[in-house]
Amino acid sequence: MALAFSQFVFPIQTVSNGCYNLTKPNPILQTRRTSSNSFRCVAQVSALSDRAVELEKSKHDLLRAAQDTQRGLVATADQRAAIEEALVRVEGYDAGSSIDLVRLDGTWRLHYTSASDVLILFQSAARLPSFFQVGQIYQKFECRDRSDGGIVRNVVRWSIPSVLEEQDGATLLVSADFSLVSKRNIYLRFEEVAVENIKISEQLQALIAPAILPRTFLNLQILQFIRNFRAQVPLRSPERRVPGGLYYLSYLDRDMLLGRAVGGGGVFVFTKAQPLM
Repeated sequence: MALAFSQFVFPIQTVSNGCYNLTKPNPILQTRRTSSNSFRCVAQVSALSDRAVELEKSKHDLLRAAQDTQRGLVATADQRAAIEEALVRVEGYDAGSSIDLVRLDGTWRLHYTSASDVLILFQSAARLPSFFQVGQIYQKFECRDRSDGGIVRNVVRWSIPSVLEEQDGATLLVSADFSLVSKRNIYLRFEEVAVENIKISEQLQALIAPAILPRTFLNLQILQFIRNFRAQVPLRSPERRVPGGLYYLSYLDRDMLLGRAVGGGGVFVFTKAQPLM
């Protein structure tokens, strides 16, 4: 009965080849199947598009929540709670996936942190603004051609007012090797601390080599020495254990990196930056 009813609504067409009657596909059924598949694809694309929009909004909300905290220095308890909530919301979009080292490779600029070892730099600059300034802070990962780890450099731009250029007078560089220990965790082994890229202020340059007087070879040598100066302190040695730490990369995409120092070391919010020169 049901079969007869279906054949009445969508009659089966047959053609003969001289030996057998062959069933010919019904064009109405094919059209309906194609339409159904097309609708399913459109629905899937729409769902992915909605998820992408929601993700971008969540990322924007996180950056906006951190915006007025001076990278975490003046964050109140309510602001820290709001930032943590926004951070967890973004992390949920990338839960369970492995870190893509090709995507991680590059330079990331710090927007917010609750890590005490970074906040102390901001606090020092706030207490002694005439003697110390902290500019931009970056993490630079070098791991594009690796599958098990790479190198990470913590880059801090800092200055001494009137002596060095503002905000960018010198660079503190803390270098570490890192290795993947799980899908999301990397282990850092710190190798070296260095001070480099010293850029003295125009006032100090004028004292060393006055523009109104002929600059002697010695004057120029002093300026060149300052520009090329690099002081470094190795952190690894046979006599002592290499300092290190576990770092959980909780979210990563093309323009945002979120991290948590395992053991209560604080959270970090980074966005992708231009390569450092």
